[in-house]
Amino acid sequence: MTMFEDRERAAEAKFVRDDEMAFRITARRNRLLGQWAAERMRLTPAETDAYAKAVVQADFEESGDEDVIRKVVGDLTAAGVDTDEPTVRRALEERHVEARRQLLEVR
Repeated sequence: MTMFEDRERAAEAKFVRDDEMAFRITARRNRLLGQWAAERMRLTPAETDAYAKAVVQADFEESGDEDVIRKVVGDLTAAGVDTDEPTVRRALEERHVEARRQLLEVR
């Protein structure tokens, strides 16, 4: 193998690892957001777990974060929790930082 091929394979492997880590951070972030919202809706621990999983699943509806934000805002509003989209976006950003920190600590 040439040095160029080695570097190319290393770059491809890094891309795959980075892509996988980004996916894991997003999934963890969505789970944390689901737990945050469930706390505001005063759900039981079992309901919280199910709801957090539903928030993670909601992210597969479309590209980007809008599907998750729409779900959480809608669910909080339906539960009678006083909230708005900017509040949920801030919570999402905060959970992103926390998810990244949690996953990088594990490494």
